[in-house]
Amino acid sequence: MNASTYDRHCSEIVEQTDLLRSLVRGAARLRTPVPSCPGWNVGQLLRHLGGAHRWVEEVVRTGTERPPPDGHFRDLSPYADEDPAVLDGWLGEGAALLAETLRTAGPSAEAWVPLPQLGPAAAFFARRMANETAIHRADAFLAEGAPFTLGEETAADCFGEWLELAAQPQTLDHRPELRELLGPGHTLRFRATGTAPGTAADWLVDLTGAAISWRHAPREEAAVTVSGPLTDLLLVLYRRLPARSPGIVIGGDAELLDSWLERVSFG
Repeated sequence: MNASTYDRHCSEIVEQTDLLRSLVRGAARLRTPVPSCPGWNVGQLLRHLGGAHRWVEEVVRTGTERPPPDGHFRDLSPYADEDPAVLDGWLGEGAALLAETLRTAGPSAEAWVPLPQLGPAAAFFARRMANETAIHRADAFLAEGAPFTLGEETAADCFGEWLELAAQPQTLDHRPELRELLGPGHTLRFRATGTAPGTAADWLVDLTGAAISWRHAPREEAAVTVSGPLTDLLLVLYRRLPARSPGIVIGGDAELLDSWLERVSFG
């Protein structure tokens, strides 16, 4: 990861959090259920995200060789009735602290990381937290009925990171049901429409081998092609938006797409 990309990820953590905070400031309470995160309301979702920011900050700052306890942002039962005035500042402080720690450490800083093959801990977590924050902002905005948009560079990075995580060899070990997706001719193409020239926003998911793989292949045909605006396409991939939503066009084997979305989830 080059320095400019790393710096963008650090900035994105704060910027996406600030956009979330704008939603918090307009709320009397944060009890709205979040359909994409069953069992959580908006306040609990934001406690989860802010807790994850602080957890990653501790990992990078201390250079720990094993993950610290994470129960404080997994068990969200104590946060069912959050006060927006309290949560606003708490979210901002955590995001700013994480970005500062990442910048101080630099992209090559080492610590415990769940997937070492995807790079040093600092680089991995900067990207992961930037994209995690963007997707959870979508969760909160969609739950509250607020319009959600995402810049092309960030949306494309979220899309690519999702596919990289899905294509890791251990994915099939942890989720053996995904092997049911593999088979001759099983390919899916996701094609974003209306993007700026030069944006790499066309992805082909290849399920024809012994594992999940993907590549940018705008000229290759696939068993099923899913087209639509980039942000909407990302939300379909993350199962935040139904595939048969206005503006999304499905061509080819729709059953393969349904099988894919039914079995593959992340975030």
